[in-house]
Amino acid sequence: MLQIIINPKIAESLTEEQQATVGPAHEKLIGIISESGELVSMDGLAEPAKSTVVRVRDGKTVTSEGSLFEGEDYFGGYYIVDVASQERAVELAAMIPDAHWSAVEVRPFLEMPEEG
Repeated sequence: MLQIIINPKIAESLTEEQQATVGPAHEKLIGIISESGELVSMDGLAEPAKSTVVRVRDGKTVTSEGSLFEGEDYFGGYYIVDVASQERAVELAAMIPDAHWSAVEVRPFLEMPEEG
């Protein structure tokens, strides 16, 4: 999974020219990984102000509004890719425009034992 991390202050500081490159760069990446068969799923996420954190403590559901992350950074979207190696995942993450001004975390899924 390629997790796009957004810092709103950095995002707001981008020039109009920089902002204008974000959409086309994502479209280019989507084309590359769609054509190669590596794209499994992708989506953008709403800003943290629209999220709810849920915890269950002593059998009671407790909720709080906003992001689970401390600070300003938030999880802004993701690509799930099926790639041959960590190196390929890093190569694809570097093509995500947000990596140039914020961050993209490359995180593999757990290998689940097969039932049998």
